[in-house]
Amino acid sequence: MSGTFVGMPAFPKAAHEAVHDQTLRGNLRHATHTIRAKREKAVSEVSDWAALREAGKRIKDHTLRHLDRYLVQLEESVTAAGGTVHWAADADEANRIVADLVKATGEPEVVKVKSMATQEIGLNEALEAEGIRAYETDLAELIVQLGKDRPSHILVPAIHRNRGEIRDIFRGEMGEWGRPAPEGLTDTPAELAEAARLHLREKFLRAKVGVSGANFMIAETGTLVVVESEGNGRMCLTLPETLISVVGIEKILPTWRDLEVFLQTLPRSSTAERMNPYTTMWTGTTDGDGPENFHLVLLDNGRTDSLADEVGRQALRCIRCSACLNVCPVYERAGGHAYGSVYPGPIGAILSPQLRGVGSEIDASLPYASSLCGACYEVCPVAIDIPEVLVHLRERVVEGGAVTERGNKVVLKPAKGHAAERAAMRAARWAFSRPGALRAGQRLASRTRRLHPRSLPGPGKAWSGSRDLPTVPKEPFRDWWQRTNGGKDGAK
Repeated sequence: MSGTFVGMPAFPKAAHEAVHDQTLRGNLRHATHTIRAKREKAVSEVSDWAALREAGKRIKDHTLRHLDRYLVQLEESVTAAGGTVHWAADADEANRIVADLVKATGEPEVVKVKSMATQEIGLNEALEAEGIRAYETDLAELIVQLGKDRPSHILVPAIHRNRGEIRDIFRGEMGEWGRPAPEGLTDTPAELAEAARLHLREKFLRAKVGVSGANFMIAETGTLVVVESEGNGRMCLTLPETLISVVGIEKILPTWRDLEVFLQTLPRSSTAERMNPYTTMWTGTTDGDGPENFHLVLLDNGRTDSLADEVGRQALRCIRCSACLNVCPVYERAGGHAYGSVYPGPIGAILSPQLRGVGSEIDASLPYASSLCGACYEVCPVAIDIPEVLVHLRERVVEGGAVTERGNKVVLKPAKGHAAERAAMRAARWAFSRPGALRAGQRLASRTRRLHPRSLPGPGKAWSGSRDLPTVPKEPFRDWWQRTNGGKDGAK
């Protein structure tokens, strides 16, 4: 992944600062609660939601198991339809490919559809370094770009902004990027949307190159699919002469029929709609209809390394609906910027450390950015067991061990700062494997319960600072079981 967030502190420090921003917390609370309630209503309308969820999980798992075959089939299908396929092993290679393609057209600017993959690789910054200006056309992405900001949500990148802040950004920055904001612009949604529409329209009409991602790719036909709610995507995908799509290799589906499942689950889980207002599909090029040149850049950037992890690979099922963010108590209070990645929230806490590794302070801290309440798993439309992967990655951080990096097996060293945790876990393992020692320890703990502190000292202070220590019972369960004859004597 790109270095866009290099210099970010570890999650605990970033979150500590964020929770003291009352405006941010108010914006997040209002937005996430609103989206959550609407999603719950939309999902309840579908009688076979559980079956659709299971079908999506199985389709994704099957595709990941046979990813090599389906990627080759996709390349053949796209090429047969008149497109050109490029393979990018990492962010640098993907940026170089896109920059060279744009420079070959002689154009100094591109219009962009909202795309997590291009944010992941830092494409806008890479193009700027080559003298090419990229214009975001999604309303929320436009707000982020004009505000010289970073996205903080997968679906609503400017969720941390309120209407007054957006009005001020439009007034102050639009003129530097093109058509200025209208005089006397207020913070009413209709006026803000109209200002963005007027600002972007001139860019749509003059653009010769469009850049997009894709929600899905169909191996069977070579079709790419983008779902959106504003119509800006349709403009970027149809008006330019050249279209360049940068898509992660995990976005592939085997057949056209498989798409039917996700066109039901994605809209309801993301925007709480029965279907997206704009669903654009294109297959290669067609004379007189749409772009004359189509290039597909297939992005790896750590995905095959994630695929090698039998537990962690389920993160690659993600369809970027953002439902997990909207129910996460940690995200609601800390916001997206604290995660130091374009993938915030629960899915970011398991995806970023796999794509980037756990070598940096921020990535080593992300698996701990969770209460493990399980709400994210309950709403995930492809049943990613995020708590399971979080615990798995915590083990990787603390214990180290064998992982795959750039296709090679390497052995990670345990992260610094977890020596006390490792010692505690090893002591627990020793005790649990010796029944006599465990029984003696339990009896000692029960007899000294009145002397126990309410909080832990030393390294354990951070843990007990936000939760109560469990109260030790008067006698161990085993002793109670023996004394009451398995509870049959009725004694308490």
